[in-house]
Amino acid sequence: MKFLIAGLGSIGRRHLRNLRALGQQDIILYRTHQATLPDAELGDLPTFTELSLALAEKPDGVIVANPTALHLQVATAAAKAGAALLIEKPISDGLAGLGELRSALAQSGKPAMVGFHFRFHPVLNQLKTLIESGQLGKPLSAHAHWGEYLPDWHPWEDYRRSYAARADLGGGVVNTLSHPLDYLRWLLGEVESVSAWTGKLSELEMDVEDHADILLRFAAGEAASVHLDYYQRPPSHTLEITCEDGRICWDNATGEAQVFHAQSGAANLLVPPEGFERNQMFLDEMATFVRLCQGETLPHCTLADGIRAQELVLAIKQSAAQDGCMVRLA
Repeated sequence: MKFLIAGLGSIGRRHLRNLRALGQQDIILYRTHQATLPDAELGDLPTFTELSLALAEKPDGVIVANPTALHLQVATAAAKAGAALLIEKPISDGLAGLGELRSALAQSGKPAMVGFHFRFHPVLNQLKTLIESGQLGKPLSAHAHWGEYLPDWHPWEDYRRSYAARADLGGGVVNTLSHPLDYLRWLLGEVESVSAWTGKLSELEMDVEDHADILLRFAAGEAASVHLDYYQRPPSHTLEITCEDGRICWDNATGEAQVFHAQSGAANLLVPPEGFERNQMFLDEMATFVRLCQGETLPHCTLADGIRAQELVLAIKQSAAQDGCMVRLA
């Protein structure tokens, strides 16, 4: 099969390496040469600066890894050209144009997958199975915390130029760190309403929010709080879920989760497989995308999931603009 990667920043390069690791060698690139990374690893791969010329090569799968605000331009054109899609999260910085993308995919019959890679974390998958089994009773509440210092993300570039720090490229902490909005839906079910406060608290030089405190109410009654920020040092990313008969505490730093059983008093530790490291999630995600391109049917983060996550992002921003007023989702 032939794959096209659109966007050659850090995530585009990761997808390139993982495609190669999976034995895929027929790879072409679409880029605007704005990336700040060296080009040595790109070798002599066919490279296009016009999207129409790249799509004329008839790729089976297109990986949309350019800045957030430009995702739909590439994704819609690729869908109209008959390609399957892997769209990096978030799918866009808004909802305009998604109807056209849906129509193009419906006409082609090809799948679209959204890159919320934490769905491939082995321990989060164990926790999903545990919650669904009912062993800990009904989930009641959850808290996700993710704080990182933005200038440390890509030390090779000026953070002020990155998409994450620029409103014109779809940046901001809510869009960029939207993973908990997806994995909480995946673990606990549909979100019914949102309240949120966002703003800029640090001295970082950017025109987007650097923190968000969010309250989610789920259709089944659970409540969750989410904290996101661009200024925390040292970083941390954790998830706690309290159930009727126990409690779960997951730490992304180790990948481990402690599970406490209230009635028995027992506690056990869920750990990733030996040798697990962060790229395994991306590699498993890419393996799933390759299989989807081959026509297999298997679970994945769908376009509908990606749209729902973006609806949550917009509801969060709407609530924050109204001083935290509750926003109901349709």
